[in-house]
Amino acid sequence: MKRITCESVAGAGFSPRKIIRLKNTSVAIALMVLVTSVGYPQALKTDQDRDTPVFRVEVWGNIATDFNTRVWSYFELRNELEKGLAPRRVTDDPAEISRAVRALANRIRAARAEAKQGDIFTPTISAEFRKALLLEMNVPTWAAIMDDNPGEFSVQINGSYPDEKPLSTVPPNILAVLPTLPDDIQYRFLGRHLILYDTRASLILDRIPYAIRCGDRKSTRHR
Repeated sequence: MKRITCESVAGAGFSPRKIIRLKNTSVAIALMVLVTSVGYPQALKTDQDRDTPVFRVEVWGNIATDFNTRVWSYFELRNELEKGLAPRRVTDDPAEISRAVRALANRIRAARAEAKQGDIFTPTISAEFRKALLLEMNVPTWAAIMDDNPGEFSVQINGSYPDEKPLSTVPPNILAVLPTLPDDIQYRFLGRHLILYDTRASLILDRIPYAIRCGDRKSTRHR
């Protein structure tokens, strides 16, 4: 059994992340911060969820604004394209579920026919994501990411996520430092690559190649 360790953290520790407290309105406006979720759900929080007096934040500035604009633009497009399709209902029929997913995916592919890698994860945004992930990476986090990780495989933007492939775990500390996503859009890992995944249409929207710079430095057999 392999124990996978992280190149960027093996033999070294990280400095604690900065925790910024928003003390007054003027500071909140000046900092342009992004409040992120600390749990597994990757959907936006409600106003009720934001009543906590102390927030954990990451300062991303205009980069977060740019990323959020791109993601929300897609989200609104998907909502428009879904109009006119048969409403989703709770069912145990795999065929019905597949038909609904394919119908939405086909509309999205047609509307985003020119979509390519980097449309959402621009080079600047990708660089910031890599920095954030590097600061969070340690052996337990790496191990969690590798749990149910499907490994690296060829993907196409606007391509469907293979039904036979598992979905990787995204640890809470990773979700805590990345921008929060709209409903049914998630971060997932394919090996070391990070993808933006639309669960409602089972589509891969964009990816960051080698978003985490870790490797299998040592192999240890447990007896």
